[in-house]
Amino acid sequence: MAAHRSGPLKQQNKAHKGGRHRGRGSAQRDGKGRLALKVLSRKVRKELSRVDQRHRASQLRKQKKEAVLAEKRQLGSKDGPPHQVLVVPLHDRISLPEAFRLLQDKDTGTVHLNEWGSTHSFVLLCPRLKHRWYFTSARPGDLHAVLDMAKVADTILFLLDPLEGWDSTGDYCLSCLFAQGLPTYTLAVQGISGLPPRKQIDTRKKLSKAVEKRFPDDKLLLLDTQQEAQMLLRQLANQKQRHLAFRDRRAYMFAHAADFVPSEENNLVGTLKISGYIRGQTLNVNSLLHIIGQGDFQMKQIDAPIDPFLLNPRVVKSQNSGAAMEICAMDAVVDMEEDLKVLMKADPERQESLQTEVIPDPMEGEQTWPTEEELNEANDCLKESSKVVKKVPKGTSSYQAEWILDEDGESGGEDEYDDTEHEDFIEEESQDESSEKEEEEECETMTIGESVHDDLYDENVDEEAEEKMLEKYKQERLQEMFPDEVDTPRDVAARIRFQKYRGLKSFRTSPWDPKENLPQDYARIFQFQNFTSTRKRIFKEIEEKEVEGAEVGWYVTLHVSEVPISVIEYFKRGAPLIVFSLLPHEQKMSVLNMVVSRHPGNTEPVKAKEELIFHCGFRRFRASPLFSQHTAADKHKFQRFLTADVALVATVYGPITFPPASVLLFKQNSNGMHSLIATGHLLSVDPDRMVIKRVVLSGHPFKIFTKMAVVRYMFFNREDVLWFKPVELRTKWGRRGHIKEPLGTHGHMKCSFDGKLKSQDTVLMNLYKRVFPKWTYDPYVPEPVPWMKSEISSTVPEVDME
Repeated sequence: MAAHRSGPLKQQNKAHKGGRHRGRGSAQRDGKGRLALKVLSRKVRKELSRVDQRHRASQLRKQKKEAVLAEKRQLGSKDGPPHQVLVVPLHDRISLPEAFRLLQDKDTGTVHLNEWGSTHSFVLLCPRLKHRWYFTSARPGDLHAVLDMAKVADTILFLLDPLEGWDSTGDYCLSCLFAQGLPTYTLAVQGISGLPPRKQIDTRKKLSKAVEKRFPDDKLLLLDTQQEAQMLLRQLANQKQRHLAFRDRRAYMFAHAADFVPSEENNLVGTLKISGYIRGQTLNVNSLLHIIGQGDFQMKQIDAPIDPFLLNPRVVKSQNSGAAMEICAMDAVVDMEEDLKVLMKADPERQESLQTEVIPDPMEGEQTWPTEEELNEANDCLKESSKVVKKVPKGTSSYQAEWILDEDGESGGEDEYDDTEHEDFIEEESQDESSEKEEEEECETMTIGESVHDDLYDENVDEEAEEKMLEKYKQERLQEMFPDEVDTPRDVAARIRFQKYRGLKSFRTSPWDPKENLPQDYARIFQFQNFTSTRKRIFKEIEEKEVEGAEVGWYVTLHVSEVPISVIEYFKRGAPLIVFSLLPHEQKMSVLNMVVSRHPGNTEPVKAKEELIFHCGFRRFRASPLFSQHTAADKHKFQRFLTADVALVATVYGPITFPPASVLLFKQNSNGMHSLIATGHLLSVDPDRMVIKRVVLSGHPFKIFTKMAVVRYMFFNREDVLWFKPVELRTKWGRRGHIKEPLGTHGHMKCSFDGKLKSQDTVLMNLYKRVFPKWTYDPYVPEPVPWMKSEISSTVPEVDME
């Protein structure tokens, strides 16, 4: 008997591995040099050994440590600018003069006092610590001054109360500073030594527990004695510096002194001389300067006077005798004006222009006169379109055919509809009046004495403002209940009232040209071909390109031209004078888009196109924003109110600013105070971002058949139904349909849907149009009324120490 032999198609099973794991070496041996597609497509990277990886990591750590140490040594040293410290008291019981007295210790160093208006500041020179400080403080209650000075401060020193920490005003100030971005900060407690010794430890524990909510992992320092003040100075000098992105790429200066030289032609305009230390980046004389709250200006020249706050005063030897005499820099400024050096003078050819808007040409978009060929071609097209096919007897000429009328055997036009089954609406006003009279008869009348306090309270109430606020609350409530629904007007035809609107098959996918029907204001703004690439290129040039000008840490005097005299008057009243250099294109106007979220401490309704105050990066201005949804689509739905649950995008006309930049929105109340309503950041500078406003017209089903229904109250005449016939309909319960034909002359229409309609359903029609912001940009912000604890406590809760 012959044995069975397997054929060539015998099944071969996979061999059992027996628990052996496949490593990298076995995979390479089995692959025989073959590589995967992902490895072939990637760039070949040289793999370092473990020893080399550790060596590279240690080198990177060493470089970072050296950079941090170099930054510490530079700030406050003899070669760098003074360490600028902003002192912010967070409670009414904090004594700012007492804190300044402790810091102005003559044993620590030399103190130079500066008083401009009501802003008190001083410079502390400490040769023993090889450090110099510049302590500043804003006027009590001036929120904008605190925010502006925090933009240029190296460190913020918060003074806390030992019992409560901070009050409602301090909590409000902290909310604004956190939203803007905090530099390096330090917490100090004043007055804890005045408590009984037994309560000091418990008070510090309770205060530390309350402070952990806002400042986690931060230590509390004491400021009651001279020894504690010296420990605080050492802490300020050795702290690691935190960076603010919007100021690291620009040169900025906090003015120590200023002088105004009026021009010969006009005394109200002249040259402003600003003296201070350069910070951030190198300042070029050909770039533009932005004075916060005042606008953009050009520079004439940059001078290099003697530093008035030298850490080690120069020693000058007299020629007659070998005795050395020490000359203080403050006293030598007047005598050494001849040593004044002019660093740079502006070059008119290389200087940045102050042009903020494009001058539109009214004839640029005009249509030229048509030629004879175009007129003849248009007439031929008109004749072809006007030709009508008719049935005529044989032998009829074209002239005779013009006089033959069409025989219309069909019924003329659309069906007429006699609405005989209208529902009668019963007015119940008489019944309500009778019920009210019966209630009045049942009730008794009592005479109650009026309080004097009520009369005083009523005198301070603005009835017009109350009525406006009540109307806003009603509109916001209606918007929440019925989003975008509007009533069709009875006195104006809907095709005229909504002539700028259009219907869309799909809001997400339907095309919409961003260059279509632009307003006249768009001819005045600038637009980037690619904003992201321009921003990257400018930032790369800042990091790599060397700029000629005043270096960081130099004490210079800037000659700013064409400055109004109000700037120096504003500075002498005590307001801080802060300047920032502008990057290329940052003086030009465009459309800014900012992502903002509603601040939880403010609950008043904020309507779109309402004038608000913006803190955008280093700028401060007024504008009327549009609010829209923050989505990734090409069209963004317009929001009528600033809602509290989601983040929205505010769109305004404003000067170009390169992000990152923080954004704060304030609203001026009727009493003159500025309340914080929203915080966020700058998203982009893009005029092509489309904000689409939606209007919803509603109708009610009157007669319902299987998939057909008669709808009324959406329109009130026959022509409007025919005009909006191509627009798709939808219902609140998810049905979709379209208009078949009008019925009668009162706006009733026959509609078909994709399913049976319910009698309690509502028929809706969505109409859309693109909206644009108003040109209300104003760089001048009025001074707010100082904070009052009674006004802020209604919106910001007190800190609970328990």
